[in-house]
Amino acid sequence: MKNLIRNFSILCFFLFVNKLLAQDFDAATSPLFDRAEAQLSNSDTIPDYRSQTKKLKLTGVVYQSDGVTPAKDVIIYIEQADENGNFDLRKEGDERYVFHRSWVKTDEEGRYTFYTFVPGNDRRYNQLQQIYPLVKEPSKDVYAIDTFLFDEDPLLTKSCRKRISKKGDPNRILKLENKDGLLVAQHNIVLSAS
Repeated sequence: MKNLIRNFSILCFFLFVNKLLAQDFDAATSPLFDRAEAQLSNSDTIPDYRSQTKKLKLTGVVYQSDGVTPAKDVIIYIEQADENGNFDLRKEGDERYVFHRSWVKTDEEGRYTFYTFVPGNDRRYNQLQQIYPLVKEPSKDVYAIDTFLFDEDPLLTKSCRKRISKKGDPNRILKLENKDGLLVAQHNIVLSAS
């Protein structure tokens, strides 16, 4: 019975987060615009990266909706919880923002790299380890894509994996490799056709 309640809670959380993230974002309020586009490169480092224990290099290629053509000049914004699963919220003037955030802009080959860390999960709320991305294509509105999940997350059960593969992109589950003490994950993104 406990497993049933826990799995139902996880499902409800997934449905709520996916519904929330599936909405388009207003350009005036999107954190993606907190940094000037001219300052962006195809690689960036998230705050506190050097002090984290599970350092992560998240890299990949962004493709046009055909899944073949590299997409250049696409801005990707990420935010995430800290290693304990808590969001470090900061305030600057009237604006609140997540401290662990970063921006990149893809190069000519559609490549991007984030130097970040594996976020923790808040077990009080059965929250999975997740990185929350937003995408801004040239001359299009900002939109959210599926969160990046982690293959080794103890809360990512078999039933969760089944639901993810049925409803979304199973490739959003990052498989980590240890390369010289640095965790590395490859994640390619295919842009929406609309």
